[in-house]
Amino acid sequence: MNLDDLEYFRQIDQQNMLAHIDYLPNQLEAAWELAQHLPLPEAKTIQHVVITGMGGSAMGGDLLEAYSKPFCSVPVVLNRDYDLPHWARGANTLVIVASHSGNTEETVTALQQAIDARVSLIVLTTNGKLAQVAHSQSLPLWQYDYPSQPRAALGYSFTLLLAAFSRLGFIPDQAAKVASAVQTLRLGQSRLNAEVPAAINPAKRMAGQLIDRLVTVIGPGMLAPVARRWKNQFNELAKAWGACEALPEADHNLLAAAENPAGLLSRLVALFLRSPSDHPRNRLRSDLTRKAFMLQGVGTDPVDASGETRLAQLWSLIQFGDYSAYYLAMAYGVDPTPIAVIDRFKEEISAA
Repeated sequence: MNLDDLEYFRQIDQQNMLAHIDYLPNQLEAAWELAQHLPLPEAKTIQHVVITGMGGSAMGGDLLEAYSKPFCSVPVVLNRDYDLPHWARGANTLVIVASHSGNTEETVTALQQAIDARVSLIVLTTNGKLAQVAHSQSLPLWQYDYPSQPRAALGYSFTLLLAAFSRLGFIPDQAAKVASAVQTLRLGQSRLNAEVPAAINPAKRMAGQLIDRLVTVIGPGMLAPVARRWKNQFNELAKAWGACEALPEADHNLLAAAENPAGLLSRLVALFLRSPSDHPRNRLRSDLTRKAFMLQGVGTDPVDASGETRLAQLWSLIQFGDYSAYYLAMAYGVDPTPIAVIDRFKEEISAA
């Protein structure tokens, strides 16, 4: 395995997933600018928000809810299903319907329910059935153009939501925070991109440590959905098993699991995501949980965020995870873009 062989990367990465990972800071910048000119519903009566979506299209909502929780003036609920909550009715509920393709079965169903419930709406998509319905019903359409897999467009799905919340007055203006995050990502790119040799590239070294291991990614507070993102990227890019957990919840269950099956413990790796903005008790929990796992023979590693703001720290860890998952895909010799088994499953369930 040579993670410095860029010609090998090009042979394996047929659809150039690496370019999307490299483009991440530009996504944040472009999405923030685009969002300043898109239509909004009336905000005065909105009392709560539901963000509904699936897979990579739901990840932006997860991140937004966790990031904005300390200062958001309205409650936010994530919905990964066909049915909206029963209470999501009337103009005082804002439903944001998010699907990168615009054709996600569960999300198209949820949009029709939202229309029937006469809620306030924003439709966030590139095209597809959602865009068609938005045009026909004169709904606020937040349409962006970024041809990719949904997981490769996270900069758009998150930043468009962030800007919508800012413009609606639910959170303070985030322009300076976005600029800081973009700067942090560009600095991170200079350390993590494929041209940086493995000897000094932390993401390549991380990938090398994860080969033939079963990985669990653990994040506290704001970083819990970042742990989910890492897990999703290991699944979809590297076609590798991965799991995610949140602190402090994991200390009430997962902590007891580091005994069996004894023969597999040496194949397990727990990655602990950490940020300067972590609650101090969660930082202590992270350290003590890692120590307990090591005593049981489970491999562990801390992964520290960089950046001066909470938003920059969140995105620095997303970037690190994306590059690590990509290099793990290269180590396994699998194309990081196609997800044939998921596509087949969608065809089967659509036909059923």
